[in-house]
Formats: sequence, C-alpha cells, structure tokens
Amino acid sequence: MIYKNMELKPNNFDNKEVHELLSRHFIELRSVSPEGSTHVLDIDGLKSPSIKFWSFWDKNNLIGCGALKLIDKTHGEFKSIRISKEYQNTGYGKKLLNELFKEAKKLNIIKISVETGSGEFFLPARKLFLSSGFNPCKPFAHYTDDPNSKYYNKYL
Repeated sequence: MIYKNMELKPNNFDNKEVHELLSRHFIELRSVSPEGSTHVLDIDGLKSPSIKFWSFWDKNNLIGCGALKLIDKTHGEFKSIRISKEYQNTGYGKKLLNELFKEAKKLNIIKISVETGSGEFFLPARKLFLSSGFNPCKPFAHYTDDPNSKYYNKYL
C-alpha cells in the first residue's frame, strides 16, 4: 500500500532497521515502566498468529511500526506503535495510526483499544491517542486496574 512515497510492509521483523527500532522500543519502555506494569511484547511475542505487524516506510527510510492484536472477531488492540526518532513530532504518528485504522477495518475490526503508561514519558502517546479519537476506558482483555497504565478505545 503506497501513499505519496509511504508504504506499509507486513511482518518484516528480519529487516535490520525494524529489528533495531523494536529493540530500542523494548529497552526504553522497560526502563521507564515499573516492574509488573510493562506490557510491551518482544519480537517473538509480536510473531503470534493473533497479531498483525507492519512497518511504515518513506522510500527507504523507516518511519515507524505498529501492530494489531486480535482480541476477538471485531475487537483489536494496538501494540508496539513506535515512530523513529527522525520522524517524531512531525505528524507521522497520526499518519501511522490512520493507516493502522485502515488495516484494522480490512480485518473487520470495529473497536480498537490501547494501553499506554501513565507517566510523563508516555504523555506524547496519550496526546496522540486522544487527538486520534480514542476515549479513556476501563481495562480491557487481560489488563487490570493499574495506576501505571491508561486505557483507551475507539470505534471505527
């Protein structure tokens, strides 16, 4: 799928840049989240059959990545949404979310949920989700009340 030199590529975990971005993502999230409140999946976790993963490219430049975990037939959870440092604060986070919404609709998903941290580090993510139409909600799926987490959902 190409949009003005931007392309979503599925399941390319073996790409060196994707692997490095995900590795930095895991390390950073684990460093800012209290033990027991870290819900990031490693690459093996993202390879689960219940998860669809895409990287987002501008020609040969990795913009970011994101995944959709299928909770049930019509409910999905966004996971591992990450924008490369060079593309942060440029509007690409919202573009990536919009592309992920399109992919979710193709899979007949009508409700998207997301969990993110409640700390200062996660403020940009919370702002992005709210500005993209997500609303605060109660914990979903396997999550429980946790002061270190914020939960959001959106109907497509």
